[in-house]
Formats: sequence, structure tokens, C-alpha cells
Amino acid sequence: MAWLGTARAGGASPVLIMGIINASPESFYGASVRTTRRGIAAAAARMERAGAGIIDIGGMSTAPYLDTMIPAAAEAERVAAAVEAAASATSLPISVDTCRAAPALAALEKGATVINDVTGLQHDPLLRGVAASYGASLVLCAHAPRALDGGWRETRALLERSVAAARDAGVPRRRLAVDPSIGFFRGSGSGRLFTRTGSGAPLPGRRGRGRQPAAADWVRRDLGIIGDLRRLRFGYPVAVSVSAKSFIGEMLGGAVPPARRIAGSLSCEAAAVLNGADVIRTHNVEATAAAAACAASASGRAA
Repeated sequence: MAWLGTARAGGASPVLIMGIINASPESFYGASVRTTRRGIAAAAARMERAGAGIIDIGGMSTAPYLDTMIPAAAEAERVAAAVEAAASATSLPISVDTCRAAPALAALEKGATVINDVTGLQHDPLLRGVAASYGASLVLCAHAPRALDGGWRETRALLERSVAAARDAGVPRRRLAVDPSIGFFRGSGSGRLFTRTGSGAPLPGRRGRGRQPAAADWVRRDLGIIGDLRRLRFGYPVAVSVSAKSFIGEMLGGAVPPARRIAGSLSCEAAAVLNGADVIRTHNVEATAAAAACAASASGRAA
């Protein structure tokens, strides 16, 4: 069991729902975007009523297929204002979704207590010191600067490396969770914060149909990781973020936009819980909370 801020995750605790608020207009999922104080506060309050146990705020899109890198100062300004607005409307712990020290510091100063780093402390070496000095919890995502297929063994090795970096910086183990980075192992993209992959293996259920396009590689990776979540457990809660991601669009037909991926998201979130996920990060808090509770009950876990 660990603590993400004041929220318990893992062990015998119920599945923790992390609600997403994006203060970044360029986000791939428009329904999650809130850029005004009133809008952010209202969204945070609504998520708490719907069953969220923690709020995750992003100030810059990290979608691998988008070139959305903005100056750190601009990201810091966004997250500071958003955290302050959310904290005015909810008592839930607040996480900041960033891989850079300056935005993390700005958010922590406004009351955030968790840092969710999609690069697992690999992008900005100063971030680990910021986390340790503020006593922040960390969600560490699998990331590598070199090309990998991203199977569970490689993913676990990356997570173990990030955990070691956090522990070396002085972050207590009870303040750590790990995330296999669903959606961040891609064959190509315009962004800078993803891990390149591409094995050429066919998608499950498509045997005998020849070499699949490059998209099949990363879809296969993400589906495989959901099935192998228990192999990624090495003493830390496992967080999963699949909500509205591209592999779901591919499974539903290839050109299904994010707003029409809710059913697929719920199915994959329930599968993640059945396979051992402790934290589910989602755009659709109410529906996800219900799906996670049902999946937890079906598997004999605390709902």
C-alpha cells in the first residue's frame, strides 16, 4: 500500500479513481479541457461527487502524436492557476501531470501533493529533488530514450529504474506508484515524450493475415500490458491510464475519435482492474468508478 497525497492506493484499498482535468487547450480530449478558474473548480467538485479519490491536472498535452511542447514557464503558469482553482473546490489530493521541475514546483507551491511524470524521472533530472524536498508522492511511468518493444519485462525494468532514481533522491517507497505508460510506446510521433517501438508482431486475433501495419505493433503492446499487469507488480501500486487512447480507437475501427471511445475505455479499465490495477486515471469519473467497482467485486477485491 502507498499514499498518493492523502489517498491510499494498493494493498487492500479499493481501486483509486484519478480524475483528469486538462488546463491545456491543445489536449487530444477536448471534453477534459478547462481553462477558467470557475470551470476547473466546477470540474474538480463534480469529480469528487462522482467518486474520484484524486484529481490529476495537466498543463501541457503529452500525446505522442502531437507536437505540443510549450515553454516550462507557460506550463508552470497554467498548472499553478489550475491547482489553486481545484483546491478551492475539493478536499481531494491533487496531482500535477508534468515531467519538468519548474511546473511541478509551481503546482506544489499551490497545494498539489503528487507528481505524475510520464517519463519516470528521465526527462528532467531536477524533478526528483523537487519531489523529495516537498515530500511529494510520485507516479512513475515507464519511459526510455531508446527504441524498445515495450513488453512486460522491458516495461518492468524501466519502472524499476525509475523507482531506484526516486528512492536514491530520498522519496519514501510508501509515496511511489508505477504506471506502464499505455499509449506512450509508439512507432512514430511528433511529440518528444514517448518511447519508440515496433516489433512487427500481428494483433491478437489477426493471425494468418500477414504483416500488419506499424499501428498494430503499439496496439498489440498496449493490449499485452493490460493482460500482464500482475507481472509489473514489485511492491508498488500499479496505475493505469487508458481513457480514450488511440489503441482503443484502433480496436473500434481505426478512425474512431476520442469522444466516441468511452465504451472501449470502460471495457479496458475494467480489464485492467481484473488484472490487478490499483489506480485508474480517467476522463469519465462516474462511469469508470462504477465499472471499476463492479470489476473489483467480480475479482474478489475491495470495491
